[in-house]
Amino acid sequence: MIHLEETPQGIILSVRAQPGAKRNAITGVHDGALRVSVTAAPDKGKANEAIIGVLANTFQIAKSAVQLQSGPTSRQKKFLLHGLNLDQVKALVAPIG
Repeated sequence: MIHLEETPQGIILSVRAQPGAKRNAITGVHDGALRVSVTAAPDKGKANEAIIGVLANTFQIAKSAVQLQSGPTSRQKKFLLHGLNLDQVKALVAPIG
């Protein structure tokens, strides 16, 4: 199960980053976090930007509505998804894990 936290601004989503992968995709769940693989290297925030793009596409929101909250240099990250509620996020991540 993916760890989600509801805040007044939106939903905080735990993410396990996998930079340098073969493709940009959500590849499952790892230890309560959504596993996101991106082709970008973890160099100067490029992988974080790629993860933001994957999350924005998955949750059908603008890139500007996805904000990195913690873990800019770690594989374990938390992202704030603005404008979504807990039920919307749960419905979209349920098929994943």
